[in-house]
Amino acid sequence: MQNNENENIGEKINDFIKNHRKAIFITLGILLFLFIGLIAYLSISDALNKKAIVAIDELCGRYDDISLTSDEDFYTEDLEYLLADLKTFAEKTKGFAGSKAWSIIGQIYSGRKDWSSAQDAWISAAKTGNNTYLAPISLFNAAAAAEEQGNLEQAIDLLKQCVAHKFEFPAAPRAQFSIGRLYETIGDPAAAVEAYRDVLIKWPDMPVWHNLARSRLAFLEVK
Repeated sequence: MQNNENENIGEKINDFIKNHRKAIFITLGILLFLFIGLIAYLSISDALNKKAIVAIDELCGRYDDISLTSDEDFYTEDLEYLLADLKTFAEKTKGFAGSKAWSIIGQIYSGRKDWSSAQDAWISAAKTGNNTYLAPISLFNAAAAAEEQGNLEQAIDLLKQCVAHKFEFPAAPRAQFSIGRLYETIGDPAAAVEAYRDVLIKWPDMPVWHNLARSRLAFLEVK
């Protein structure tokens, strides 16, 4: 009885294949084509990423060489050429390499105290490298540039993005404390208290920022 059932199932499968062999072959062909396309895409993507890493390493080396020889002069001719090359590279490159390029641009503009351009560069670094650890660092630096311009509410928003980012930021308690400090500056003590309390709750094992936050809370509560 069991053998008969197995034979019937086998016959049904054979009949199905015979009746639908054209559709089956087309489907298999499409799947094979997609698989080959995926392999090709991954290979090309890997090659481009390696090429981008080599290129950004070369640009970083140029920046380091200029920094060592120019005595912190951010207006040298060599630096102007590097800045142009960095912008060209950053505008066409995604991921870590592109983010790193924008970061160097941000450093150059920060050295010139061109805070508006520095902020734009740091924000571009965060967006381009959103899936890398460079994103929260870039957001923190963008917030510093915004604060230098007196854009305190914008700086608070950037710091909040920094703290909430999916990649852990080692200086997150400092960023959170800065949120409280900026809220104090713009005259919102209630928001400042909430920000400082978050430092105590989220980073109880960071004594420096923990103690500073507690000190500011004590001051605000007395007021």
